[in-house]
Amino acid sequence: MEPVVTALVVAVLVAVPAVVLWRVLRGRRDLGSSPAERATFETLHTASLAAPPLRAGLTQAGALKASRHLRELLGSPAIAVTSVEELLVYDGAGDHHAADAFEHAAGTLKDGRTQVLALDCTRPECPVRHAVVVPLTTDDRVVGSLAAYGDHASAGLVRAAQEVARWVDSQLELAELDRSRTMLMEAEVRALRAQISPHFIYNSLTTIASFVRTDPERARELLLEFADFTRYSFRRHGDFTTLAEELRSIDRYLTLERARFGDQLQVTLRIAPEVLPVAVPFLCLQPLVENAVRHGLEAKPGVGRITIVAEDAGAECGITVEDDGVGMDPERLRRVLAGEDRSGAGGIGVANVDERLRQVYGDEYGLVVETGEGAGTKVTVRVPKYHPGVSLH
Repeated sequence: MEPVVTALVVAVLVAVPAVVLWRVLRGRRDLGSSPAERATFETLHTASLAAPPLRAGLTQAGALKASRHLRELLGSPAIAVTSVEELLVYDGAGDHHAADAFEHAAGTLKDGRTQVLALDCTRPECPVRHAVVVPLTTDDRVVGSLAAYGDHASAGLVRAAQEVARWVDSQLELAELDRSRTMLMEAEVRALRAQISPHFIYNSLTTIASFVRTDPERARELLLEFADFTRYSFRRHGDFTTLAEELRSIDRYLTLERARFGDQLQVTLRIAPEVLPVAVPFLCLQPLVENAVRHGLEAKPGVGRITIVAEDAGAECGITVEDDGVGMDPERLRRVLAGEDRSGAGGIGVANVDERLRQVYGDEYGLVVETGEGAGTKVTVRVPKYHPGVSLH
């Protein structure tokens, strides 16, 4: 296929929605009888074969699978695809040029401009004499290059290379969207698990069931507390709530846990009234309290104590959640906060809170955790009293 015809068809590919292309590709191939119509359908088919590998991102495996189809789209004897760091694939004739392909792309990778190069080749039978190198971009960043090699560098080849590169760009951007969507879904799952753990649900219902016959009124009260707690945790909410609402939910949680542990769990709260209206990220404290109970105190023999303090600190509200439980290895804590260790709901909850605080207020507002094996754990949260863009609605 002539490069200029390919360029026009690929330009259409960039603009036409995927669902339309899918219908076209599923349609009968013999609908068009003219050479132009046949060329269009062949180009659409070739592009559809190149797309899936590119949707995985700009990788060596993807470039290798897509390269033959890209070369067919360009009608070139050879092509090369690079990342910003290395040659990913050289496909076609003149493979002795492969060793220099990344060097050919150096100028384009540096300034993001199309380069037309005359190559010094002493082999008379080699069809590669020129290279047209165009940038591959994602979010206005140069992430690689596509080079079309041939015996001459016509305007048609330059145009075709640029249009095919634009189409590749669109596939790489879709790959980025796929990755972002996957990360978002994983974050939502982590947040949901951090909000309320199956471990807590099972223990709460078991505790309530134990009072049904011996103390029906207590069972009823606990069931209402459980209903209110879960309603708050799973409600359709904004990104923020008040400290008062967050503490009210924590009180319900601790009421249920005290019913299970009895006198073995002692709780102290010291809350300054002036910080109760402060806006805080939704469910930023409950996972910390749950972590203190489940991972700090459950494994500790005897009485366990939790102290929750919220105080006025000038322009900020300072909140601490402290337990005298078994503590944690500081190195493991580092891995948890870095996202390297997500084993257990507690690790997920703490890392989730730390990540959200940093996203909302900046890195200086991440969690401060003091712990050691056998030394208990103290988690400090700082929240600005007034923060631009924070709304409770």
